[in-house]
Amino acid sequence: MTDQDYMAFAIQLARQMQGQTSPNPVVGAVVVNNQQIVGMGAHLKAGEPHAEVHAIRMAGDKAKGSTVYVTLEPCSHFGKTPPCSNLLIESEVKRVVIASTDPNPLVAGQGIERLKAAGIEVEIGVLREEAEALNTVFFHYRRTGRPYVTLKTATSLDGKIATSTGESQWITSEPARLDVHKLRHQSDAILVGVGTVLKDDPSLTTRLPNGGKHPIRVILDSNLRTPLHSKVVTDGLAETWIVTCRPAPEKKARFEEKGVRVIELEDDQIALSHLLDYLGSQQISTLFVEGGGQVNGSFIKEGLVDQIIVYLAPKIIGGTEALSSIGGEGFLKMSEVMNLEIRSVEQIGPDLKVVAIPSRGGE
Repeated sequence: MTDQDYMAFAIQLARQMQGQTSPNPVVGAVVVNNQQIVGMGAHLKAGEPHAEVHAIRMAGDKAKGSTVYVTLEPCSHFGKTPPCSNLLIESEVKRVVIASTDPNPLVAGQGIERLKAAGIEVEIGVLREEAEALNTVFFHYRRTGRPYVTLKTATSLDGKIATSTGESQWITSEPARLDVHKLRHQSDAILVGVGTVLKDDPSLTTRLPNGGKHPIRVILDSNLRTPLHSKVVTDGLAETWIVTCRPAPEKKARFEEKGVRVIELEDDQIALSHLLDYLGSQQISTLFVEGGGQVNGSFIKEGLVDQIIVYLAPKIIGGTEALSSIGGEGFLKMSEVMNLEIRSVEQIGPDLKVVAIPSRGGE
């Protein structure tokens, strides 16, 4: 087997952990001695041992003289866990193959330099693109301090999210809805507007056959209109944060008594950019927006979306009064519109799943 083969296995290990290591990256590691895999591991959760630790522990004495394949540069600083670069040196490994360097200023090449100074052979860049694709969210969060925002919508083929009477269940198929729950499982927080809560009383939880992680529920509610009896307030299945503007103290207290966090932004109306700064400060690195047309339109208009996922159902709803997935004023000139790069198109049941990102180059 080649370096690429072993690194591909390390990437596979890391990929299985997506959605459960935030705000840390997903990382996989493989220890090879005499052309045999003697240890493997993945980072499972923030605050717990890193991938290299699991792999070296499994390898035991066979780590001496081995080659270690790791998808992200070993850390060199003391955080919640000791530096992995020290562990590799102490284990007397012979060679370390690294897919991607770490953008964290606390690491930023220092782990590599420490390994080299100890006489360990280091190779960088094997399957770099594949490894970095796993941690798009982590790199974005480190660079901006804000969560990676995914806007998801489910529409008919003519772009409608409901009929003119407001009926919307169900536009897409059960397989597509199950796929959405997988995305919720991978997200730190899910966001909707208060209009969605008033209309649908959703749970905004993850419902997968074998369970899953519930994201924090973030409700945009300038005037605290969320009903105290709504599921997001009463079910206790996940944290609920309500974002508002200068609420009356007695109204705020009623929500806090029920365990809801009320976030007051010092704005006359909710400024999404300020909200993303706040969420980033709370270590929310992934935000899944499942709002209605007005919320979606605001995120699009302000250029605050990093990824768009559209589930297209083979249905035509029609009607000038039927709701569209992107509301608000929209863009007034074609020179101002958001151009997208389509990254994938996949059929799920009868529906199409389209994943796109904003085109940074423009036209």
